[in-house]
Amino acid sequence: MIVCLCNRLTESDVREAGRRGAATPETAYASLGCDVQCGCCLDYAQEVLAEERPKRPHLRVVAA
Repeated sequence: MIVCLCNRLTESDVREAGRRGAATPETAYASLGCDVQCGCCLDYAQEVLAEERPKRPHLRVVAA
């Protein structure tokens, strides 16, 4: 499914960006080499990213 017509981004593109750590549509799009254009896609992109958030591995910082 298409998430962003302006940038031709698919749901799988946005999901992959979320799995790599993007928390907002702006950071997801930037990681995919795009900028937000008209903004109509932002709500749906945020929903997709929110679905991916629980799937990301949690990293702990350990002091040396």
